[in-house]
Amino acid sequence: MRSPRLSILALALAACGSEAPRQTTNGPRLKAYLAATWPAEGPARQAAFSRNGRLLATSDATGAITIRETRHWKVTELLRHPNGATTLTFGADGSHLYSAGYDGSIREWDLSRHAVARTMTGPRGTVWTIDISPDGAKLASAGEDKIIRLWTLGQPAPPAELRSHERNIWEVQFSPDGTLLASGSFDATARLWSPNSRRPLKTLNGHSQAIVGLDFSPDGKVLATGADDSTIRFWRTSDGASLRVIRNGLHVDKVAFSPDGRWLASGGHARGAIATFWHQLTGGGPEGDSVRIWRTADGALIAGLPHPDDVIYVAFSPDGRWLVTSGEDNSFRLWRLVSLGS
Repeated sequence: MRSPRLSILALALAACGSEAPRQTTNGPRLKAYLAATWPAEGPARQAAFSRNGRLLATSDATGAITIRETRHWKVTELLRHPNGATTLTFGADGSHLYSAGYDGSIREWDLSRHAVARTMTGPRGTVWTIDISPDGAKLASAGEDKIIRLWTLGQPAPPAELRSHERNIWEVQFSPDGTLLASGSFDATARLWSPNSRRPLKTLNGHSQAIVGLDFSPDGKVLATGADDSTIRFWRTSDGASLRVIRNGLHVDKVAFSPDGRWLASGGHARGAIATFWHQLTGGGPEGDSVRIWRTADGALIAGLPHPDDVIYVAFSPDGRWLVTSGEDNSFRLWRLVSLGS
């Protein structure tokens, strides 16, 4: 049994190392209710909904990929990416799933045949991120070797290579209309590309540490980035202008706009550095609100969702009714979202 002195110390440490933003109780808000917790074989990595919202895929560091039907959240298929799956995404029509991981390969899964249809190789080192263009024709991948590769799906040709980042790339994403590709890197920059050009259109400077997560607003006019410098930044995509900075107080690992653009969810560290050390040492300390939901109109914090450990990915369902979060505690959590106010 932990002594009262140690418990008091744990609470004190949990408050160290961050400046937690205040949560507002005014204006439109979202209320999140924990609907399910799903165990993973290892640290949870990514969650991806099919575009029609009928399927949810999740991956973990062991390589296990779990597919659920969202009408009842029951598991319908289990796949495995060798040596661990870091990232995944559905094809345009939901009949194919793409996964990538620590082995540097990208696998295309034909879900109707329950088999691998194609394996794409070439990246050196871990592939941290993949995304499919809105028309389903191209796949972008990037990772440890600092190169963005654009693969033309359905063709055997080698990928086009986009080189500009100075360090490893954490996330790439196509804009909703497919005219832009965004990348975020450990070099603390985000870059906007035309998928048809080999040089970036704009370099977004402002973060002081690695950019780990990014997302386009539904209309494509704004790019949100989250970084290890504990801030979230909003950028206008037409000219790269900085629009707003949100100070999260803790490292930010992923950001995601809701489908209607009214909210932004962020996932990140559950505790400051000292409290994290205490948690790793003893397993103690309270859960932190490592998932936060922000109102995009004014940047106000409207909800904080608890997780036992750091959260590296958050994903809204296409209808905006659900949020899935992935944790380093080897679990995924499913949240039901309810709007409050006008």
